[in-house]
Amino acid sequence: MWLNTSTSPFLLTGFPGLEKAHYWISFPLLMAYISILLGNGTLLLLIKEDHNLHEPMYYFLAMLAATDLGVTLTTMPTVLGVLWLSHREIGHAACFSQAYFIHTLSIVESGVLLAMAYDRFIAIRNPLRYTSILTDSRVVKIGVGVLTRAGLSIMPIIIRLPWFPYCRSHALSHAFCLHQDIIKLACADTTFNRLYPILFVFAVVLMDFLTIFFSYILILKTVMGIASSDERAKALNTCVSHVCCILVFYVTVVGLTFIHRFGKHIPHVVHITMSYVYFLFPPFMNPVIYSIKTKQIQNGLLRLFSLPCSRA
Repeated sequence: MWLNTSTSPFLLTGFPGLEKAHYWISFPLLMAYISILLGNGTLLLLIKEDHNLHEPMYYFLAMLAATDLGVTLTTMPTVLGVLWLSHREIGHAACFSQAYFIHTLSIVESGVLLAMAYDRFIAIRNPLRYTSILTDSRVVKIGVGVLTRAGLSIMPIIIRLPWFPYCRSHALSHAFCLHQDIIKLACADTTFNRLYPILFVFAVVLMDFLTIFFSYILILKTVMGIASSDERAKALNTCVSHVCCILVFYVTVVGLTFIHRFGKHIPHVVHITMSYVYFLFPPFMNPVIYSIKTKQIQNGLLRLFSLPCSRA
């Protein structure tokens, strides 16, 4: 292990080869950024102010919205700085911190989706004990557990970064710092940092997905046992928004992983674009999905803006 003595900052890149178009590329990204801030910020405000939404399901939704805001606020300021102002330099400490928060929040999002699956599992499989199982204190404990798990699982690879010497090119391949980009610049043995994310972090996300998948198998088994077709439809409808958010998140994760692992001959701009899709699409879509699919959220928005509510 070597203590890094290089003082040269890392260099962030935008879209290599398209530098002249950076100004125009920034506009759709800015629109997505503003939409994410407004959509998730409104959801948080709505859940805080509307007492009808003070239930475990919406507390978990608030966690999801806060996580989406965190991911966006962590990445987009440096992205817009590169595209608008050509502000490419970033110090080592700032870069390592950004990488830590980006990767931690990605694990948090997976954990929150798992918690939301647990909420739906209890609501449908054991509705009579729902409020006694998912108490406010237990929801808080789940939230703290999700955050702690993510923070601790990413820490081992991030705390090693300041100790590596960076004697190669200091140019990163994105407009934000990612762990996998940083270790490519290190002139040292990075075996642990290369294997750990694959063996542990990927395993965490995979286990989350498999647990969610099997929970929905049990949910569907329970729903199919309900005699009334109306009751079956109502039970399934409470899961639609969550299922859509799961697909949005995990499909983008699989897409990004597939391109990075097997897309060596794909143009670099495709890799970069897919990274932006991964960081912007789920935070953009989640508020839209819940606003469209959840009647309680629709009515809450109408109450928030002092408009007559539709019938639930």
